[in-house]
Formats: sequence, structure tokens, C-alpha cells
Amino acid sequence: MTRFLVRVLLAGLLVTLPRWLPGRVVALRMKIFALVNGEEGLPIPGERVGVEDFRRVYADPAAGGRSRGAALSDLFWYWLAPGPQVHQEHLEAGPRYDEVARTTRAILVKTKAESEELTRRCAAHVLDGLEAGAGRTIRLRDEMMPVWAELYYELVFGEPCPPRARDLIVGHADDVVSALKCVRPRNMRRRARLTAYLRHRLADVPHTMPARLTPEEQVFYLQGTFFNTAVVQMSEAMAHLLMVIAQHPRVQERLVADPEDDEYLDRVIDEGLRTYPLFGIAHRITTGDIELGPAKITAGTVLLFSYPDFHHAGFDRPDEFDPERWNPPAGGFPVRTAVAPVPAKKDANFLPFGVAQNRACPARGLAPLTMRVVTREVLRRFSLASSAAHTRSIPNRGPVILTPRGSPGPSAAALARLALFDRWEDVWRSLAQLGFGTYMVLDARRQRLCVKYFETRPGGE
Repeated sequence: MTRFLVRVLLAGLLVTLPRWLPGRVVALRMKIFALVNGEEGLPIPGERVGVEDFRRVYADPAAGGRSRGAALSDLFWYWLAPGPQVHQEHLEAGPRYDEVARTTRAILVKTKAESEELTRRCAAHVLDGLEAGAGRTIRLRDEMMPVWAELYYELVFGEPCPPRARDLIVGHADDVVSALKCVRPRNMRRRARLTAYLRHRLADVPHTMPARLTPEEQVFYLQGTFFNTAVVQMSEAMAHLLMVIAQHPRVQERLVADPEDDEYLDRVIDEGLRTYPLFGIAHRITTGDIELGPAKITAGTVLLFSYPDFHHAGFDRPDEFDPERWNPPAGGFPVRTAVAPVPAKKDANFLPFGVAQNRACPARGLAPLTMRVVTREVLRRFSLASSAAHTRSIPNRGPVILTPRGSPGPSAAALARLALFDRWEDVWRSLAQLGFGTYMVLDARRQRLCVKYFETRPGGE
């Protein structure tokens, strides 16, 4: 009888693993992270700085430190290597940053028509080779990466992306984002292959490179800014957007029925970026005191700006995806919505691409336009459906069942299998994240990439 009860308990424990284990493992991982890196940082919004002061503090000139002085920077430099010291996001303010920022803007600038045509061509080239069929599951992030690899390669080199370069860029970007999500350790040999390719092709770049960077630093700048951050962020953005479209059939139906309705598609994109912001926690280091009413944030404080918390504050039913909340004000067309409308976008707690006064995303003008084009190209060819979990970090890479447009969609049984597989996959993935994440946090603290860099270059130049 006792053995029987033990077997029943073990069976029950096994069956319920997907419900309780992943969350506990994530909590343990965060505790290990805090033990190794220390609990430095001022959460914003939080007890000391509320939602109402989020923009004010973020935009303060003294909130401009990027890496120097924060132990957390060692880990981010470790994840973004090689060349994190010249990554645009991590350069300290000064002449080198100004020159790099000008170069990035020059590379990204194109007319609206040119940007749309380039995006359409790159998306069509990738999507036309994508297989779809009844019950075929794809990972959205994986299928989107080649699109952005081709697009940003052409922006940098001014020519169509050859297959070898695309494979190197995708391999590098996938390795970076997989390490960031702790699903596997970083593979520096994989990243070095792209470095070697860019080193060989540097003289072919038809743009003026930052003169304050050495040729090797120019290679790292291109690799980090365009073939790391740009490709990863845009692939994640499209994975989130297509995932919510896959899980909201009425939204998908409306987008397909009227593909030229820019206003509605923009509301869908905005709501996707609000519900699943691209940035989690952005850390900045204060270079001077910030006066905040009777309180003061002292110089050297690590500010931890939480985009998810800010994007959810002040919204009716913040966890719900509902693009109708962005409907035009009274006088616009009437649409039924389950949530209260928001004020004008500029007045809402919504910063999809950062604060303009503190290095907003350089692709903030290009990103929504290109996302619009890729969404239409996908929906013109395919129907999407998904029952998998959808979280901001999207460690499952966005599983969806893809069928050709006009073909019968997946059965209820196929969607049930996808949901079951995703839940069990989350069990082993959370254990992998615990092991790999702990190793990388410890290895980053051992290497101290950021600390050592600033010990030899106090000015950061």
C-alpha cells in the first residue's frame, strides 16, 4: 500500500511539473543572479521613484552613464562580446559616441519608399522559401532572423546579402540572444566567424566609418550595432507581433480583410509593443545628482528602468492585448472594445523605443515602417495559429502553426498538442536556464570585462 501511494504521489508530481517547476526555477535563478552581482540598483518605477517620474528621471542629463561603475555591466559586456566597448549602446558620452551615432544615422537613412521596397524585397526572398503545411510548426524568431539579416546587410554594404553572409549573421545573432535568455552558453567561435567576415569586407562598406575607432573597433561596431542588436531586436519584435496575431483570430481576420489599413495595423503594432516591450530592464548610471522633489538620487546610482512595469501602469486591464484601446478620440470611427481607450499616445505610459533625450533607439523611425511591411508580406502568404505560451522574454522563440493562406487551418487536436509540448518544453528549458545562466553569471564576474576596460581607460575613450 505504501509503495502504491508513493508511486501515485510521484506520478502526480511528474504530471504537474509544468505548472510549478518553471516558475520556481526562474525565481531561484534570479536569487543566484542577485547573490553574484549584488542587489545594486534603484528600481524605476518603484518606492522611491514612481511612474509619474519615470520619463523625468530617464531624460535627466545626469542619467547618462552607460557601463562604467555598475557590476551589472560585466554581465552585459560578456553577453554582447566581442567588442562591447564600442557597442553604441554601451559607449560613454563623448566624441567617440557622437561620431558612432552619426555613422549609424547615416547608414539607416533612406526615404520611406526606399525603406519599404528594401523590406518588401528582403521579406519576399526569405518568405518565398519558407515551407508551410497542415500542422507544420515553426519558430517565429528563427524564421524572422534571415529577413533582418538581409535587410541590415544591404543597409550596411549597399548590395544584396549573399547566402554565406546571411548564415553568419543569423548564427551570430541567434547565439547572442540564446545566451541572453540563458538557454545555452555563448559560443565565441561562432561569433568569431562573423567577425572574420566583416574584417575581410570592411573596405567594401560604402559609408564613412568613425575615424576615432581603429579598423578592428569599426568591425566590432558594425557587428554589435547592426548584426547583433538590430537583427535580434527586430526578430524579437516581429516574433511578438506575429505571435499575438496568431493568438487573436479576429485581429488576423481584420488585417487580412483590409491589408492597406495603416491605422489599424499601427494600433496592432503599438499594442504589441506595449504588451510585450522589447526592453526589459534598462540600466543607467548617474553621472551626477538628480534632484527629485525633496529627495535626491546621488551620483553613481545604478538606475533600473523597467519597461514592462511602466507600459502596464495606468492602463485598463494592462495584461490584455487589445489594439482598440488605441482608437482615435471621440469623433473617430466607432469600434467596440473591451478596455477603456487611452489618452493621446504622447501622454500614455508608452515608450517603445526609449526616451529621445537619453539615446532613443536609432531605428525608431525605421522599425515601425519595416514591421508593417513584413507583417503584410507574412499574412499575404500564410495563416498563423498558436496555443503556446507568450511571455515578454519569449524563450520558446514563438511557436506557431503555419498554413498557406486559403488552406484549412490547424485542427483543435494540433493546437492542443502544441500547447502540451510547449508546457513540457518549458520544464527542461527552465532547468537549462538555471544551469547555463549560473555558469555565465559566474564566468562574467570572473572575466570582469567592463571593470578591466575602465581600469585601463579611466575616461572611457
